[in-house]
Amino acid sequence: MIAPPPPLTALKEGRWFKLICGASYQHLPAIRSLALAYALAGADCIDIAADPSVLAAVQAALTVADRLAPEFFIPSPQQPRYHRPWVMVSLNDGEDPHFRKAEFDPAHCPADCPRPCEAICPAEAIALDGVIGSRCYGCGRCFPVCPLQLITPRAFSTSPAGVAAQLLPQVDAVELHTQVGHGDAFARLWQSIRPHLHGLKLLAISCPSAPGAVAYLWDLYRLMGPLPIPLIWQADGRPMSGDIGAGTTHAALRYGQELLAAGPPGFVQLAGGTNHHTALKLRQADWAISLGSSPYSPRDRDRPAPPTPHFGGVAYGSYARRCLAPTLAQLTAIALASEGKAEPPLEQIPDLLYAAVHVARGLVSPLKGLEPRIKAGSAPAPLQSVASRAPTLTGGPPGPLSDRFE
Repeated sequence: MIAPPPPLTALKEGRWFKLICGASYQHLPAIRSLALAYALAGADCIDIAADPSVLAAVQAALTVADRLAPEFFIPSPQQPRYHRPWVMVSLNDGEDPHFRKAEFDPAHCPADCPRPCEAICPAEAIALDGVIGSRCYGCGRCFPVCPLQLITPRAFSTSPAGVAAQLLPQVDAVELHTQVGHGDAFARLWQSIRPHLHGLKLLAISCPSAPGAVAYLWDLYRLMGPLPIPLIWQADGRPMSGDIGAGTTHAALRYGQELLAAGPPGFVQLAGGTNHHTALKLRQADWAISLGSSPYSPRDRDRPAPPTPHFGGVAYGSYARRCLAPTLAQLTAIALASEGKAEPPLEQIPDLLYAAVHVARGLVSPLKGLEPRIKAGSAPAPLQSVASRAPTLTGGPPGPLSDRFE
């Protein structure tokens, strides 16, 4: 019998780790670095905007990860082999906070404004001349803090027909974002996507927590009918909030429990507020699964999807990006120190790459039931030391890294 691909195995074992780059996030240098670091840290899936440029950046990062993987993964009972993460694109059936950008006219801003919007933005997307569209991922934290309420959301929708023809043949999975009450809009979106399912490995449905959400997901399950590929229900507890504080993870945990108790068949994956406390809370709450053990019974192991709801894993978005914010900032600093040249690829700076993967593994490993294994005496150099050598680190091939991981 052919063994299932590692990402599907991770789902069946409750070890699935998905990196959410963001359905609206289009800052290509950052996306490339995030994809590379988390791929080498053991991520199973990378969720991105339905944008050809973003897809190209992630594919380039994964090509580098494939090449460098032997330097970072030494197979052992404590550390699995490297596997290339699946790439997922996100689509929406209507207005959705994940599919929006902030915008304002800076000409209306008073000269003495303290600019609380700039201070609160987690993506550093607000500049003197307005919102940097590629950096904004629509979290909405700037809307209420503007003293004059000048900042407004600009919603957008993807074209399912265009995406299906151009992007779906190049990716492994698709995620459909919906909300309670969007049944008719979802049905129209579904008709555009359904003919392409046989070319995909996975389908995910993301729906925020709301009254009637479980019943609504049952309606969608019946609408979609038998599926040829595995299905994930993304329990989006408190969208785009994981970097705010530890308590944001509780909403996702509660929602996930609701789906496990009464939801339709499929894998349940937590999202929306997930952070470094999530895996710990899963253990403390003594869920129906034990992290690292399979939720499948022996007779179900050969099925592509479970016959009842089963915990599959966790997706991390804003918190995963925050973890690597120092790395992204260092790459920007290097570019500025090099007289405005483009940001160097992360792999061209071995010390910074190593530090980034080390940090990323700190988030991935607890969910995988592992701990990062680093050789004694090889802790990453402080990131500021990398910045201090910035002018000399912009060129040349990456140096050997295998002596740092065991």
